[in-house]
Amino acid sequence: MDSVTLLGDDLYSRQPMCETVLASKMNFIFNCLPSSHPTLYEWLESLERLGEIKAISLSKRHLRTLERYQYRYVNHVPLRNEEPSLLVNWCELKVFRNEEQIYHNSWVTHHDLNDDSIVQVAAVGRCRWKTENENHNILKTKGYYLEHNFGHGEKPLSKVLLTLNLLEFLFHTVLQLVDEFYQKIRKQLVTPKGFFQDIRSLTKYLLFESWSILIQFMISGQRLLLKTNSS
Repeated sequence: MDSVTLLGDDLYSRQPMCETVLASKMNFIFNCLPSSHPTLYEWLESLERLGEIKAISLSKRHLRTLERYQYRYVNHVPLRNEEPSLLVNWCELKVFRNEEQIYHNSWVTHHDLNDDSIVQVAAVGRCRWKTENENHNILKTKGYYLEHNFGHGEKPLSKVLLTLNLLEFLFHTVLQLVDEFYQKIRKQLVTPKGFFQDIRSLTKYLLFESWSILIQFMISGQRLLLKTNSS
């Protein structure tokens, strides 16, 4: 694959965006829905009748259950009806567990698709949900108070708030990777909301000379609390 591949939902799979990505020497894997790309899916229907869409099926174990991964793909189909139309490569993944479909998605990309690369491309496209669940969802609902409108409008305050939220999340992510004391307190205070609530309560009434002293104070308090509860 190219050094940089951008992921995006169906809003990104438009020709101007795809051309901009390619002109920047990058690649893309963007979701592509039938409702927003009627011309492309008309081509797919015709190619399906001609037997030109390739398909492979693989079985993968998930815990104690076997899941069936059904891939379909084709290279060089037009992205839109208007000329000139960018030719893209299309792929689809359906996942079945006990013959029940549990996942379905499709993408367009500029990566060449074959029986080997389709598995990797679909896996990369599918992993975009991790960004939604582990980044956006946490920022919006787990104590960071990121509001959707922080990224919109021309007023500087919204952009400042968005930047502060992202810097805070980045700071905590780095600490989770490299700081032993932070790892210990987050293991004890599992949810971000609980962690932030404790920090707000402590800093409201006490002054700490540094972040390290604050975290060590919290760890000591948790140890004392656990010792008291156990006795």
